[in-house]
Amino acid sequence: MPANEILAGIDLGGTTITAGLGDLTGNILLQRSIPTLSENGPEDVLGRMASLVKTLADEAGYKPTALGIGIPGLVDPALGKTLFLPNMHTQWRGVCVREILENSLGYSVRILNDVRTATLGEMKFGLGKNVSNMVFFSLGTGIGGGVVIEGKLLLGPLGSAGEIGHQTILPNGPYCGCGNQGCLEALCSGPAIIAEGVRLFKSGQAPKLVHICANDMRNVSPETMAQAAKEGDETVSAGIYYIASLLGIGVANIVTSLHPELVVLGGGVSKMGDLLLAPVRSVVKQKVRMFPVDDVRIELSSVGEGAGLLGAIALADFKN
Repeated sequence: MPANEILAGIDLGGTTITAGLGDLTGNILLQRSIPTLSENGPEDVLGRMASLVKTLADEAGYKPTALGIGIPGLVDPALGKTLFLPNMHTQWRGVCVREILENSLGYSVRILNDVRTATLGEMKFGLGKNVSNMVFFSLGTGIGGGVVIEGKLLLGPLGSAGEIGHQTILPNGPYCGCGNQGCLEALCSGPAIIAEGVRLFKSGQAPKLVHICANDMRNVSPETMAQAAKEGDETVSAGIYYIASLLGIGVANIVTSLHPELVVLGGGVSKMGDLLLAPVRSVVKQKVRMFPVDDVRIELSSVGEGAGLLGAIALADFKN
């Protein structure tokens, strides 16, 4: 494969850095992960990111022509700077990521919020390949999103368009990390699901869950809750259904606003599968009344947790 077709991508997370080399067909040549160790500061993290990409290039025998990076927080894509990364030590205010890495690597670097980057991955290599209008929900520790309109990724100022996890679902609901009450993220994210599982565990209402978790509450997770629901814990099933129904309201709001062809549920929590998907589809049909929704597909991501790295590779050559 000619060297000018190779691109590099990095999915930067609060605990893990995943880097890879690939091409614009979605073929990943090599990928590797290392700990983020953000407590060592931005310069150390960026230095190890550069070293990781160089190591992959040496192993592959190809020098990438560009690098794309998905970053967990608020960034300025035009200036190539981070503005506020809440889950990183020192919060990376005003770090010149692009300048530092371009000087180290010798080729162009592009940065974007991590969930918008994952949306790009789904748009280019996943279910969004053949649609013009799509919304991506990333369900994990938080809830993020991205919007594709007429085949273009909607970015807005600072690439921050698409924060669909911070729409208000319950006006007087629990406080969200953003400071608002009743955000979709506060109600339906991984921690919210776990909190419901812990409540049922402690109240003695979820015997299957207790057994699956080996009587250790620390093992409660969306995965163990899904298993308990499938094995017959009715209270766990009911708790998941309620949370999925609230997620359905959030999806319905976006469908009413944008009428996309496709809504994709991605991120780690989406592994709960039909336990989430079926209630979401049902609620959307109930709540969206202004037009028929039979032509709106609501699906689980086809690229899964690989969307971030694939999107970063696409970002390296991104022309919106």
